[in-house]
Amino acid sequence: MLNVVTWLWRDRGYRSTFTPAHVHTLYTMVARHYPHPFQPVCVTDDPTGLDPAIRTVPLWPDHRGLLSPHGGGNPGCYERLRAFAPEVREALGPRFVSIDLDAVIVGDLAPLWQRPDPFVIWHLPMATARRQSLFNGSMWLLETGAAPEVWTRFGGEASALEAYRAGCDGNDQGWMQYVLGTAPGWTHRDGVYSFKFEILKRHGGQLPANARVVFFHGKPDPWDADAQRLAWVREAYQ
Repeated sequence: MLNVVTWLWRDRGYRSTFTPAHVHTLYTMVARHYPHPFQPVCVTDDPTGLDPAIRTVPLWPDHRGLLSPHGGGNPGCYERLRAFAPEVREALGPRFVSIDLDAVIVGDLAPLWQRPDPFVIWHLPMATARRQSLFNGSMWLLETGAAPEVWTRFGGEASALEAYRAGCDGNDQGWMQYVLGTAPGWTHRDGVYSFKFEILKRHGGQLPANARVVFFHGKPDPWDADAQRLAWVREAYQ
């Protein structure tokens, strides 16, 4: 059985506020669109209000609150790097998918999550001077312990700055790309889309026919009025 992991913690000053209701909505969408048994798992600093059917894992203290070198309200999410440590197998399972709470699921997830690769991550098509796509941590699939160097090489603030200066995002996903270089990925060809960079800019807000999941990384969030004005968001995000 695949474990479907999401993350719920609270950082002061962050641009979005996440609640147990968002966790419940995510797993309701997963249940509608993933035709195989799965175990919902939430890594959190406060399990209050979460459905007992969701297995909770206490958020570990490692790199708690480490800020992004980008500064401002940009997330660091370096706490999530410990998921690459082999010893988290007991907590997260032998194989799991990590998915963020700002997802809107609109199609069959099985072709995405049934891949045999030990690690798969969403590739966001944002060309830079150094690379044609960026790892995006909104969704990744991991065979636990398959890439331990993502965890073992991370040394806190100095490592975050090292990856940032090398042209990678200053957060957990940037560190993953800095360490691994390349990895199998999902793109719009697989039905995985960015709301702000693809749906809005390339599709006029309309949902592409092959869409399976749309990520609202940044703003707006799918529950915000700017997103809820679209009928497909209102229908899918519940």
